Amino acid sequence: MAIRTIIVDDEPLAIQGLQLRLEEYPDIQIIETCLNGREAIRAIKTHKPDLVFLDIQMPGFDGFSVLQGIMEVEPPLVVFVTAYIDHALRAFEANAVDYLMKPVETDRLADTLERVRGRLKTRRAADEAKRLKEVLAEVAPDAAENLPEINSSPTASRYEKIINIKDRGQIFRVDVDTIERIDAAGDYMCINTGDNTLILRETMKDLERRLDPRRFQRVHRSTIVNLDLVRQVRPHTNGECFLILQSGAEVKVSRSYREVVARFVY
Repeated sequence: MAIRTIIVDDEPLAIQGLQLRLEEYPDIQIIETCLNGREAIRAIKTHKPDLVFLDIQMPGFDGFSVLQGIMEVEPPLVVFVTAYIDHALRAFEANAVDYLMKPVETDRLADTLERVRGRLKTRRAADEAKRLKEVLAEVAPDAAENLPEINSSPTASRYEKIINIKDRGQIFRVDVDTIERIDAAGDYMCINTGDNTLILRETMKDLERRLDPRRFQRVHRSTIVNLDLVRQVRPHTNGECFLILQSGAEVKVSRSYREVVARFVY
């Protein structure tokens, strides 16, 4: 399915350059280009694109102002494209799919488009499930009630492979395969990769939605563990136990979450 795309940049040459690179991807359909923020807001509201490549540094309405101007419509996926690394922190705070530096590198663009496809696949699957349930609710109410939610059959494509973490004024791109455990501290998450710890401002509930539950499971009220990196289970008293992780770290499993450990014991 075509990914309907708008490119926004106040530099015509930058638009042409990105268009040329996107021609290599047959599923990218460029439906309009815009030279300023006001044009972008009108185009997004009119065409309702799937994806917007959005320059940040523009006279008048900058990229962040464009996002504010489309708050009343369902927002497209946004990839910021800019020559200024200083805006990276705000870009990720705005929940952008990615942040590309000019000139856009071929490999980075390919990675970005893979992330876009994964996000769109999840969104479209959810939309289809919603429409199906609406139809069934009219013609077969009992069947509609028994139809499983789209989230009940997770697929690897809908979960993050890379998590962008803003920590100490820098952006770290963390491969989820390297995440050993996650510890909650209020609205902050301590992301432990075995040899490093990064701080992510996000709730555990929101973070759980982004991670594949077949691999990442909560074993304590404030701890999520990558089950692929568990090397040993050590029983403790009162139905509790400890998980020994690849780094040697020990994580206590409370009784409330002991069913998570069953796959190791039985």
